Amino acid sequence: MKIVKAVLIAAVLIVVQAYAFSVYAGLGYMRLSYLEGDAQIMTPEAGQWGLLSINTPIGEGDQIWVPQDGIAELQLNSGSYIRLDGNTSLQILSMDEDSSQFYLSQGSVYVHYDAPQGSVIQMDNPDTSTRAFDRAIFRVDVQDQFSDVSCYKGYVETENQLGNTRVNAGQTVSLGRDTNGDIAPLGPPDEWDLWNRARHDELFPRNVPVAGSYLPSELSPYSSELGRSGRWVRVPDYGNVWTPTAFVGPNWAPYRHGRWIWRGHDYVWLSSEPWGWAPYHYGRWAFAPAIGWFWVPPHHGSVYWGPGYVGWTRTEDYVGWVPLAPGEMYYGRGYYGRNSVNITHVDIKRVNVTKVYKNVYVNNGPTIVRQKNFHRGFRDDDHVDTKIIKEKIFVKNHMRPGTPDIKPSRESYFVSDKRIPADKAPPHRIKDVQVKELKQARKFIRERDKSVLHPGKAPKALQLIAVSTPRTPGKKRNMSQHFMPEEQRQPVAPDNGRGRKEEKKQVQVEEQRRPVAPDNGRDRKEEKKQVQVEEQRRPVAPDNGRDRKEEKKQVQVKEQHQPAGIDNNRGRKVEKVPAQIEQQRQLAAPDTGHGRKEERKQVQVEEQRRPVAPDNGRGRKEEGKQVQVDEQRQPAGFDSGHGAKGKKKQVDEQGQSGAPECGPGQKDEFNPAKCPQRR
Repeated sequence: MKIVKAVLIAAVLIVVQAYAFSVYAGLGYMRLSYLEGDAQIMTPEAGQWGLLSINTPIGEGDQIWVPQDGIAELQLNSGSYIRLDGNTSLQILSMDEDSSQFYLSQGSVYVHYDAPQGSVIQMDNPDTSTRAFDRAIFRVDVQDQFSDVSCYKGYVETENQLGNTRVNAGQTVSLGRDTNGDIAPLGPPDEWDLWNRARHDELFPRNVPVAGSYLPSELSPYSSELGRSGRWVRVPDYGNVWTPTAFVGPNWAPYRHGRWIWRGHDYVWLSSEPWGWAPYHYGRWAFAPAIGWFWVPPHHGSVYWGPGYVGWTRTEDYVGWVPLAPGEMYYGRGYYGRNSVNITHVDIKRVNVTKVYKNVYVNNGPTIVRQKNFHRGFRDDDHVDTKIIKEKIFVKNHMRPGTPDIKPSRESYFVSDKRIPADKAPPHRIKDVQVKELKQARKFIRERDKSVLHPGKAPKALQLIAVSTPRTPGKKRNMSQHFMPEEQRQPVAPDNGRGRKEEKKQVQVEEQRRPVAPDNGRDRKEEKKQVQVEEQRRPVAPDNGRDRKEEKKQVQVKEQHQPAGIDNNRGRKVEKVPAQIEQQRQLAAPDTGHGRKEERKQVQVEEQRRPVAPDNGRGRKEEGKQVQVDEQRQPAGFDSGHGAKGKKKQVDEQGQSGAPECGPGQKDEFNPAKCPQRR
């Protein structure tokens, strides 16, 4: 009886395992489709953090960390995108064929949800849970005490411990764990919004035809990428096929530029080509002399994700693989549709590969590496002569079903074993996050009428307070824009849809440091200081009656560096009115032609203090009038720029003004009305 019970239990376990592999094989992983900075991943099998790269497979139980100034984009098989800003931590809690659950521990996430009807995406965080049941574009920002949920297209439903509310397109809701919500209209886009818009335009350019009809509907999310990186041609035996035109060379071959990494229960191909997701995890490859290598996509209804559709061989010194051609048998750990064998159900030692794969006979078809280099991928020094490959390596007695039985090492889990810089590593509170505990605490609820935070109950309506702006203005850079001057609030547009965050921050810092009045497009403080010191040192030479070009140039340079008032290049600033008034107050002693030191010092001090009025842009008419009036007021000895005649005229005018002449021998010496002290 015990034997029968043991057999039944074993049978059940086999069926459950087979079902798990079947579902797992059909669903596959999501992938990292875009990356900036040293983003990192921790997988359940690795148990430690390692660097991410483009096309890294990401699955249930993984954790993602994006450090400051980084960006990471995840592409789901459904065609949805999840983008993570800097200082963001995301945990993948659940995944099935059409729905998924994530946990945002901190930071900002932008979701472009484009899954089929009947699916759901659930984005949890410490305070709230947000779900989308239909196509929607939304964003979640986790603050210290509150969370902001912003919707740009469609609608989402978000809830906290007090209740649930709907957030429609054009609205932002701020709420804490146990607070009523503040609802406000969306404010102007910030840098993160603009980057996501530019990225969307790059992925889905307008007025550009996409050859999506050549793909089965299950692979339509990859049509835009394939259209940018290759071309579609028609081959008589296979119909419409795709051949790459980007990142390929004369010796290029599929499954060569990249490496095998250990995920779950198998080795998965990690491609170095940016487009290398769909062509390496779906369909098969073939070769034609007139075209080269081309990819044959699977038919509708026969789309299965695979770790890498290749045939394997192994000798004492080498490990090799070759792309499978259409119709050739794939041996994998799971069910992968027609022309595949699930080796988990059979005794692998009894499986014999009897046919040599077609692409072995293509000159650069097979890829061979030394066993010690398998974890590091293909190397140039691994090159083996084509004749040896065909006669000694890819022969029947060396061909193996499934991936080679090589124990994974630390190099097998990540794209590189490079150490992570200390300032880029996740903080301790992120390292301490346990995905299993989060999954138990936050259930994945697919029903609209069921609460996430109160399982088994209908969600209550959350009270909302209408405000003009959200309780928290979003990310910290939004707060800085909120208090910036108007000209500094303008967001910086990303470069080519990607942006360079360090450059943007540097521009903003420079704008904040510059003076309010720009210096004709220059901002050189050292130059201004040097000009001011130089002007204080130079002597004031008497005017020789000619237009002094050097003095004019020097005055213009000084005027360009005044901190207040802008010269619009249509005239000069109003001349030195305060200096002229000061000169009128001085004694009317004749000028010997050598200048007085005290007068020069006083004029220089007054020139440094004078305000600079902006030019009115109507030429120098006003300036001419001012000079004429000042010439009439100038004391004797001040050269007006007209030579000795000007001096004589000024002396006569001074004599006619009624000033007493009380000196010895002068005409008013004994006039008591004018010179009472001479009586």
